Amino acid sequence: MFSLNYLRYSAEQIVWQEVPGEVALAFTITGCSIGCKGCHSVDSWPAGSGQLLNKEHLEQQLYKYSGLISCVLFLGGEWQPEALITLLKVVRKKGLETCLYSGAEDVSLAISEQLTYLKVGPWIAHRGGLDSPATNQRFYDLRNKQLLNSEFQRRK
Repeated sequence: MFSLNYLRYSAEQIVWQEVPGEVALAFTITGCSIGCKGCHSVDSWPAGSGQLLNKEHLEQQLYKYSGLISCVLFLGGEWQPEALITLLKVVRKKGLETCLYSGAEDVSLAISEQLTYLKVGPWIAHRGGLDSPATNQRFYDLRNKQLLNSEFQRRK
């Protein structure tokens, strides 16, 4: 586990389908050690690669997209909990929802307390993603502990 005060990311984009009912600014965080076979984000595996994502950069992006986004999505980063929690607190202070996509089976309480939404579970190709009824992945609204997988499966 890292103990850095910042994260690094390989991609930053606005997304509409990853968090039901939200327009999200999404960061693909680098340093993932899970390495799921068939991962669509293998560029996120090398630790130390990508662009710096610190509090200042995040605040600049939140200002840039003010009024346009309702959520910030971190695709990974749970392996650097202190840095991730710092950024989640920045997002929450701005009144936006927070989401984490993790390939782990669960995340720490300290992280989940800063989240609105959480997706957990590694990618298993033959089981499919959130849009598959056979998926092992789970997407939760942590405000009410509701499983939202059906929101993704309805779209098919």
